[in-house]
Amino acid sequence: MEKLAIKGGDPVRSTKIFYGRQWIDEDDIKAVSDTLRSDYITCGPKVEELEKELARHTGAKYAIAVSSGTAALHCACIAAGIGPGDEVITTPLTFAASANCALYVGARPVFADIDTGTYNIDPASIRERITDRTKAVVAVDFTGQAVRHDEIRKICDEYGLVFIEDAAHSLATKYNGKQVGSLADMTTFSFHPVKTITGGEGGAITTNNEDSYKKLVLAHTHGITHDESLMEDAPHEGPWYYEQIALGYNYRITDIQAALIVSQMKKLDRFAARRKEIVKRYDEAFGTIPGIIVQKEIPQSDTCRHLYIIRLDPGKLTCTRREFFDAMSAENVRCQIHYVPVYWFPYYRHLGYEKGLCPNAEEVYKGIMSIPLYPKMTDRDVDDVIHAVKKVAGYYRKT
Repeated sequence: MEKLAIKGGDPVRSTKIFYGRQWIDEDDIKAVSDTLRSDYITCGPKVEELEKELARHTGAKYAIAVSSGTAALHCACIAAGIGPGDEVITTPLTFAASANCALYVGARPVFADIDTGTYNIDPASIRERITDRTKAVVAVDFTGQAVRHDEIRKICDEYGLVFIEDAAHSLATKYNGKQVGSLADMTTFSFHPVKTITGGEGGAITTNNEDSYKKLVLAHTHGITHDESLMEDAPHEGPWYYEQIALGYNYRITDIQAALIVSQMKKLDRFAARRKEIVKRYDEAFGTIPGIIVQKEIPQSDTCRHLYIIRLDPGKLTCTRREFFDAMSAENVRCQIHYVPVYWFPYYRHLGYEKGLCPNAEEVYKGIMSIPLYPKMTDRDVDDVIHAVKKVAGYYRKT
């Protein structure tokens, strides 16, 4: 048995590796610098180019680029007509924005439990949470695996609910052969640096519904329009004239960010292929290790994984998650936890939410840990991560 670095042994690596990292090439840098030298650094042609490319990739009729994935979720709730008195069902095992977006529009988040194998929202739990106030479902493609679209779509159609897919993790994932982004009523994306592609920050919403598209456009640009067909005071004074016809926000993305994302889109297939290679190696390596549980996949999802999560089985290990986490850090493999159940946070507790709402999510949370996964990882990096997990799990294995 190898002596752990945290116990005085030699670490697996001499340099640190982190759970996620962007990949920026010279062509990305040139795309940004060319935009900086152009006439437009915001509200210009690169934003339109990005929107067209996202629509082409996803197969959606419309795409709206915005300043962040959180802004995308907020705009989607506005376009869905969600407001005070409404309820929005989502998962607790997600970043807080998936639930906060309901609060932004005065609605109440309702948390449905997860499937203990896939860690995605459980359609049966969604159905159990529906009331006469339910207006929408925000279903999160956790780690990049698509949610059970067919079942959620059926529930939403049956109860007249808006289906919003939070696809911050799942750009390049397919469900039954179709790209995520064209399946739900509205789909939101994020371009944070650890996501599949990045703009530094940035987000987007895709939809096939023209009415939703028009509302999304207004929501992310102050509710202001130059479209004469939407104006109330016509004829107007001249070409400079515009009207605010709704309450909107400044959620515009810059051409600088859009230029980077457009450049990154050209590498999306390569990034996705490398992520899948690494996931395959991890699955093969960890599938038979006592004390390590591997996330399950549904056959409908052709997943481009944003995160790779191992789950510790406390019945087969002598350590706590914190001890395992610290031991991995000492081996110079830096992990992360995704995510603390949203309703555990003090803000939600002060709103009246209590622990115990979603037992499956709470139990899964106690053992999960994200290990490094990004396309710039070398084969040696992957070997080191596998070595570190096996080393730590072997040391703490119950005999």
